[in-house]
Amino acid sequence: MAEQRTIIVTGCSSGIGAYCARALKVDGWRVFAAVRKQADLGPLQDEGIEAFLMDYTRSDTISDFVRDVAEASGGRIDAVFNNGAYGQPGAVEDLTTDVLRAQFETNFFGWHELTRQILPLMRRRGSGRIVQCSSILGVVPYRFRGAYTASKFALEGLSITLRMELQGSGIHVCLIEPGPIASRFTANALAKFNEHVDIRNSVHAADYRRQLARLDGTGPKNRHKLQPAAVYTVLKHALNSNSPKPHYPVTTPAKQGMFLKRLIPADLFYRLMRWTD
Repeated sequence: MAEQRTIIVTGCSSGIGAYCARALKVDGWRVFAAVRKQADLGPLQDEGIEAFLMDYTRSDTISDFVRDVAEASGGRIDAVFNNGAYGQPGAVEDLTTDVLRAQFETNFFGWHELTRQILPLMRRRGSGRIVQCSSILGVVPYRFRGAYTASKFALEGLSITLRMELQGSGIHVCLIEPGPIASRFTANALAKFNEHVDIRNSVHAADYRRQLARLDGTGPKNRHKLQPAAVYTVLKHALNSNSPKPHYPVTTPAKQGMFLKRLIPADLFYRLMRWTD
């Protein structure tokens, strides 16, 4: 009988992470789920998922998490799905360096630290999958999402470089680039917007009113928004394929954005994006 494959999934309190952790368990994986809050452990544990506390911004929790998972699995970690992140809205000129740094701590540096600590375990086995839940905004820029876009552009560059460096090791690195997915992401972004941006006194105040309508749900609904199951479909391919792709765009806007960026001259493309709302 084949040994049960093991996977780490982060950001499992809701949305993509929560859905994928549960779906992976149904598909036969042994799932080690990471959440930031104590209250989010119970619902996962009640379903037989091994859940742990971990915060990407705290190195001690990352080390503790990897140690606990390695002990529980006998050192076997077949895959990691880095997923936990948030989006900080706001024009670049309205964001302090500390706000930008906090975005990178969660969306970039913490992912790197977790990945580095897992890689030696994968190298010992001569195989593994590292799947990064990036974003179409890691490929295509978008106004008033500069902090999030920058963190995802950095993730794209680092991950593809790692993929190249790991060729021949049996360890594969893939990026999933979702567009709009139903989750608490926009609600969390709204909270960060209100916390860190002086909306009323900004030169972008008029534009911000439209952005707020999108974030608080009073504006037009996004007809392209998909459920987290759409991400799981490509995650399965990234985990199971003998030749996993480097990039997996999800949703129509993501696929269109990647196609148009390749097709249209850069200056025209960025001008078109300027008027995309």
